Formats: sequence, C-alpha cells, structure tokens
Amino acid sequence: MKQTLARWFDGDVGHSFRTSPMAIVAALIALACVFCAAFADWVAPHNPFDLTTLVLSDARLPPFWSPEGSTKYLLGTDDQGRDILSTLMFGARISLVVGVVSVLLSMVIGVALGLLAGFKGGWVDGFLMRLCDVMLSFPAILVALLIAGVGRALFPNAHNTVAFGVLIVAITLTGWVQYARTVRGSTLVERNKEYVQAARVTGVAPLRIMVRHVLPNVTGPVLVLATIQVATAIITEATLSFLGVGVPPTSPSLGTLIRVGNDYLFSGEWWITVFPGLMLVLIALSVNLLGDWLRDALNPRLR
Repeated sequence: MKQTLARWFDGDVGHSFRTSPMAIVAALIALACVFCAAFADWVAPHNPFDLTTLVLSDARLPPFWSPEGSTKYLLGTDDQGRDILSTLMFGARISLVVGVVSVLLSMVIGVALGLLAGFKGGWVDGFLMRLCDVMLSFPAILVALLIAGVGRALFPNAHNTVAFGVLIVAITLTGWVQYARTVRGSTLVERNKEYVQAARVTGVAPLRIMVRHVLPNVTGPVLVLATIQVATAIITEATLSFLGVGVPPTSPSLGTLIRVGNDYLFSGEWWITVFPGLMLVLIALSVNLLGDWLRDALNPRLR
C-alpha cells in the first residue's frame, strides 16, 4: 500500500497535484469537512441531538461576535437551542454518507451496464441505451422526489435506516445513467483494439476480458465523473431534505437545517439558515474543484 501511494505521489498525477494550489486548497477544505463530520462526536463542542442538554432559553442566540451572542455558541443557536456549529458537523456527516454511498452504488450499476452494452452490442446495447434515454427524459430531481415521496408514504413510521435507504435508492436511480453512457462509449473504442482481439483469440472468457482488460482502461473518466457526482448527490439530498422528503427530522442533514432556518430568515435570525447553506456550498465547491483538477490530471492532452 505504501509503495502504491509513493508511486502515485511521484507520478504524473502526484506532480499535477503538488503544482496546483487550487487542488491543494480544495483537498484541505474537503478533508477538514470530512474529518469534522466523521469525528463529530469528539470534535463538536455540543451534542445537538441530546435532548437533556438543550436549554430553550438559549434558543435563537446570534453568533458570538454579536452583542447578544455568547462564546458558548460560536455560530449561535437554532430555534430549539441547539449549537449551530455542532449541528453543521453532525448534519454534514449525514449529507456526506448519503452522497458517497449513492454515488458508489450509481457507479457500480452504471459501470456494469455500460461495460455490458459496449462490449456486447446488438440488442443488449440498444435496450440499455433506450433505458438511459427514458431516464434522461425525466428531471433527476423529479425522479428522486417521486421515489423518496413514495417511500416515505409507504413507510411513514419506518426506522431511520429505512428512510436513509429510500433516499439513497432515489439518488442512485437518477445517477447511474451518466456512468453507463460514459463507460459504454469508452468500451466501444476499447473492444476493437489489439489487446482485446488477442484475448479473444486465446480463448479468454468475455467476462474476464471486460473485467481484467477493458475495465482498467475506462476507469479514468469514471473517477472524474464520480468525484463531480458526489457534490451533485449531496446537493440533491439537501434539496430533498429541504422539500421535506429527505432524511427524518430527528436526524437533520444540511438540507433540513436550511429548511428549518428558512422560517426565521426574514425575522432576523439569519444565522440559522446561512451557516448550513455556506457549509453546503463549501463542500460542493471543494469537491467540484477536485473533480476539475482530476479531469485535467488524467487527460494527457491537457498537460
């Protein structure tokens, strides 16, 4: 593992990363967000979901630099007296988990179907591409909203795990199409090359050819797309939560925090919704910047 990391860091991609200030800053921001979200139980100054620690008299306190603020709550409190800084860390954890898991599932499904369509061709390719066309004819957020809404209607009293599963499925079903079309196009190019023809002549099974020979040569665009799709999935999850069909209110993500704070935005308590919104923008922007850098680093024509 150490040799692989050292070879990557000393290679072209590592050199591109070391010489790109934008990529370094984006990576540091993304790592800081992931660290705070993953270790929120230890990093957060308060546990915003422990009802025994909430003080209603501390509700809607402004940030500490305001005259009415308190250094106990650096970014203020929400309508229930929960520390905004702590809710950002716990909320980012939920958003990141939903976004990463949904992207991984979308990538697995899309890459498998794209490989199959591009390698087999014929009616298999035609059927899968028409299925992609049907999925692309519907707005992604509308499909996710429909699936999440139906799931919440069928399981109104479901456990949080089921609610998270419905949300992940909703985002996954709208995200696999891009991977399938990208991998299918790259596979159509790779399947006619000499190394694939040589593997066929020697009697290698088609599945082994796809997995061992074609797949490693089409992963570059997939990694770039997956990086960018993480930000898209997080924004989709936040949108669904803002509309009330995302994660349960007992486990609020960034979208839920923005929705709660929106009720108090015009009454002067701007910090309840502004800080979760800034956190969402910060995560999405850092991931998108990393995706742009990775696209340039993996494309030899842009070096």
